[in-house]
Amino acid sequence: MSLKIIRPGLLTSIQDAGRYGYQKIGVLISGAMDTYSMRLANMLVGNDENEGTLEITLLGPTIEFTADTLIAVTGGNFNPIIDGMPVPYMRPVAVKTGAIMKFDSCHTGCRAYLAAAGGFDVNPVMGSKSTYLRANFGGFKGRSLQKNDLLNTGTPHSFGRQMLSALLSRGAQSFAEAKWYIGKTHLSGKILRKPIRVTAGIHYKYFDQQSKYNFFSSEYTVTNNADRMGYRLKGDLLRTENPLEIISEAVGLGTIQVPPQGLPIILMADHQSVAGYPIIAQAIAVDVARIAQMKPNDHIHFKLISNEEGEQLFIEMEKFMENIKIAINAKLQN
Repeated sequence: MSLKIIRPGLLTSIQDAGRYGYQKIGVLISGAMDTYSMRLANMLVGNDENEGTLEITLLGPTIEFTADTLIAVTGGNFNPIIDGMPVPYMRPVAVKTGAIMKFDSCHTGCRAYLAAAGGFDVNPVMGSKSTYLRANFGGFKGRSLQKNDLLNTGTPHSFGRQMLSALLSRGAQSFAEAKWYIGKTHLSGKILRKPIRVTAGIHYKYFDQQSKYNFFSSEYTVTNNADRMGYRLKGDLLRTENPLEIISEAVGLGTIQVPPQGLPIILMADHQSVAGYPIIAQAIAVDVARIAQMKPNDHIHFKLISNEEGEQLFIEMEKFMENIKIAINAKLQN
């Protein structure tokens, strides 16, 4: 084993890239809310980028390391410390046996991701380690982590083994971090507060002109009714020109639908497979990760772009991620 949960935090669960191929029978994709932060954490410890990580929400856990472990923390800033010393983000960190890691409440963003070299040794369900909390399966016993849970890690790949050995050879008391790190990401600086870019939804044309204007010119606020299934927003009401009766249709991550009361809902990682409300917009894949880092009372602005622009931004982000992976793998050769 490598980790013991001393305090679970508000909501800490194992999440990977998601459970694909089963929506046709009603099984949700789930997976990490901020997939880019999840992938980066895995890259930093030499895992497959879609390996399971700990997703930490709003208030972080306290963890005891029961074996020497290579970790990386990405995503929102929870000011983690190990034995009283600050733990740097966005780089490999070798933690020694017996060290205690504590996360604070979130200071920037909403969710952090902790990857351990070798991943977490839990049985995949339908090809995924992700926890689907409402159905109580996947992850660690189908639930969020609780006090005294013991998590085993798998066998690290060569990068993880070599990095752990190299860092610990410095003789650190509790942990040792790499001197290099990932710099600018999708959460850097003012990027988190930029407008969320969306494409027109399949029912966009049915909304009246005032609603279209309001959606893109006004500010919406994330309500307390925001979780892994979806974010309900507060702001100007949205209406279709005429009452719209639609057949339930497929929805996806980032779909923005408008129920009868007129306030939009952004569907997130645990979204249902079909929905019957009009869809005004679709958040582009690149920006869904930024939405996942928003918490109640945060403000959202939307910006309309074309499908082609959305596709190009996705391609550019994937190239950026691939370049990071190449750069990380080269570090052991320096």
